[in-house]
Amino acid sequence: MFQTFSQDRSYIENKFHKTDEPFDAYQRMAYHGYDYDESTGLTDDEIKEGLRRLSKETEDLPHPVAKAMAVRYVLEHTRIDVNEHDYFVGLYTWNRVCDEVTLEKWKRELFSENLPEEEAIMEDFNASGAVGIWPDFDHVVPDWDSIMKLGFPGLRERAREYRKQHEENGTLTDRQRAYFDGIETEYTAIIAFIDRLYQYALTKTHEKAPRYAACLKHLRDGAPTDIYEAMQLIYLYFMISESVDHYQVRSLGNGLDHTLYPFYQRDLENGTYTREEIREFLAYFLMQWSAIGNYWGQPFYMGGTNPDGSSKINPLSHDIIDVYRELGIFNPKIQIKYNPDMPVDFLNKVLDMVRSACGDVVFCCERGMMKAVMSYGGTYEEALSMDIRGCYETGVRANEVSTTSGYVNPLKAVEFVFTDGYDPAIKKQVGIRTGAVENMQSFAEFYTAFLKQYEYLVETSIRLTNAFEQYMEAINPSSLYSATVTQSLERAFDAYQGGVKFNNCCMLNCGLGTAVDAVMAVKYLVFDRKETTLAELKQALADNWEGHEVLRKKALNCPHKFGNGDVQTDLYAEAISKFFCSRVNGRKNARGGVYKAIMHSAMQFVWQGNKTGATPDGRRAGDEISKNASPTPGMDRNGITALLQSAISLVPTLYPESFCLDAMLHTQTVSGEKGLVVLKSILDSYYLQDGMSLQFNVFDTEVLKDAQKNPQKYPNLQVRICGWNALWNTVPKKEQDAYILRAETIR
Repeated sequence: MFQTFSQDRSYIENKFHKTDEPFDAYQRMAYHGYDYDESTGLTDDEIKEGLRRLSKETEDLPHPVAKAMAVRYVLEHTRIDVNEHDYFVGLYTWNRVCDEVTLEKWKRELFSENLPEEEAIMEDFNASGAVGIWPDFDHVVPDWDSIMKLGFPGLRERAREYRKQHEENGTLTDRQRAYFDGIETEYTAIIAFIDRLYQYALTKTHEKAPRYAACLKHLRDGAPTDIYEAMQLIYLYFMISESVDHYQVRSLGNGLDHTLYPFYQRDLENGTYTREEIREFLAYFLMQWSAIGNYWGQPFYMGGTNPDGSSKINPLSHDIIDVYRELGIFNPKIQIKYNPDMPVDFLNKVLDMVRSACGDVVFCCERGMMKAVMSYGGTYEEALSMDIRGCYETGVRANEVSTTSGYVNPLKAVEFVFTDGYDPAIKKQVGIRTGAVENMQSFAEFYTAFLKQYEYLVETSIRLTNAFEQYMEAINPSSLYSATVTQSLERAFDAYQGGVKFNNCCMLNCGLGTAVDAVMAVKYLVFDRKETTLAELKQALADNWEGHEVLRKKALNCPHKFGNGDVQTDLYAEAISKFFCSRVNGRKNARGGVYKAIMHSAMQFVWQGNKTGATPDGRRAGDEISKNASPTPGMDRNGITALLQSAISLVPTLYPESFCLDAMLHTQTVSGEKGLVVLKSILDSYYLQDGMSLQFNVFDTEVLKDAQKNPQKYPNLQVRICGWNALWNTVPKKEQDAYILRAETIR
């Protein structure tokens, strides 16, 4: 372990929240860690009170200007730190305190004045688990190349030049003037904030202080000059954007190894730092996000292919993986842009991490993802250099904003067929009326009713999204982000509201595997085998299967379960999947872009499962549903080849935003040298069939069971959850049971 870092690690682990106190990772920003110097600024409550006073003074100003002034107030008054146990600065007030007088206030006013009916439907959708829907500001990747080249002062100067061009051309409207005023105010505040940090560093006498001071002086005055300054710049942008400005930064660099590599090469050639010193900086850098503890994980990606066909994997890529593994962390999470020509030594290093359940890795297959990007208008060059955002989403670098709105639950559509659109949990009519299920005379009639309910959820989600997304700039102006994007500056439009080439929006298909199982159970039990009637099945579901154990066992043992390569099941799965995609892909949205389908669940596999009643596949009310493109827990029983066959039947490239499959393997399957070959063969098979993202859980069932009974023996055991890792001991027992159930059936 790195000598200096090992002495400082515990301080960094307590930087953002105290590790010996209760912590809710979903509310990660609502905490403070070690104490800051009180003389450097105000408490959070004092800042909030100041923001309320400021809000009264700025209420008549354009929103970009009012928000920028709120951000400035926080940066002027927050406490700061230049700590002897860290190489990265401290920002005390990081719980998005501006929101009360900006985003939350403006969203509340907007919905109450302009969209009261839409707001009511959204509340019912969210409460029922039919659709998760809200304005999304959490999937942004700035143009890191511009940030590295220009720094904050250079970005401000570039914005001034574009403003001057518009003024000279007589094309500057009041709205555009506010756009540039917001950028000017916010970037000036950030530069002043860095100067505060620099001046504070000059007062320190500890060993790290001179390096801090030199770094901050350079970043105050221009672009980074070495790899440490580049990492500090990434960290500063992240903390200000995500924690003050309320725009999540969903990738650290345009490929972290790509963004930092020029500095790495130059520093080694010039003797600025040794390789070991750079590795130590990486340890401090990566540990920031581990300490923050975001439940979803903080992503960065590595690898990819150069225009000449060579791999982007470089010596820094290896160092990042080596440091990450040596730290033993699982956050930030790592996305690997994969193709079969990836250097074997690097791939084996990552695969060994995966099979050791050490680290948080997803493989993003370049060919399928490039085809997906090109399907909505990206060029080959744009697809080749695309960013990976969030968990594993695609995005054209520096020219795409893709919001996520509408986590549609097709299993709820199945439930609504049985309840005629009524949701008994919230006692409201949420779906449409498709008639009494017991009167349906054929499977075709049932299937048609299911598709109508499903279509209603999709179409209503699009209508609601179009209603509120026309106001995204008004709700939360993106001055900080917009200034990094050249096309936004050229157009003088907020990058989140028409300022980029691709202003897209995504609809998510959640729980598809379980929905397919439910539809197939109706077909098999009621119409093919006549084991029961729709009326009897309706009653069993209303009773949550209590008193209907024999019928439930037949439902659970239905041979037509998604994930097993069953021909008939996969055909229905493909048809249902294409039905969703045909109603989403290419539809015009409210921001001048299009809708894109996405096969991703986030935590909805639990949240929507909690709100969905018993379903015909044998699932009880409240149980989780399938995640991503994966099967219902415990229902894939024919091995990895059959699972891949079922997943590929969904045609991954029909999901242009992302498509992810979760594969579970036994530890014995992937042990030794042959195990690495097995993992690569699985990856290559998926890649060659245009799969997109693939992630692994490698488990021994008995270990999971023992870990559940004796958690103290397994403090570092990790599990892959949808698009991130978590410690097994932090996962609720009900979710642990689902992993154990699936592990028991893997072959």
